Amino acid sequence: MPKTIHTRPYDAFRRSLKDARKATGMTQKELAARLSMTQSAVSKIEMGEQRIDVIQLREWCEALGITLASFVDGLESALRVKSRFARRN
Repeated sequence: MPKTIHTRPYDAFRRSLKDARKATGMTQKELAARLSMTQSAVSKIEMGEQRIDVIQLREWCEALGITLASFVDGLESALRVKSRFARRN
C-alpha cells in the first residue's frame, strides 16, 4: 500500500469531506468555528495537505449534522463508482 495521501481513494475521501460540507451549505469558516480550528486547517484537510484520523472525522461529521456511518456509506459508494470506472479504462 502506498504511503502517500495522493491516491485515488484518498482523493475520493477528501472530495467526500468537501461535498458533505457543501451539501449542508456550510462554509469552511463556519465548519472551522464548530470544530474549534482555523479555516486554513479545514482547507488543508479538504485539499489533502493534512490528514485527519477517525476521531476527527467523527467530529467533522457531527459538526455537519451527519453521522459517521452515513458519511462512510457515501464514501463507499464513491469508491465503488471510481473502481468500476478505473476497470473500464
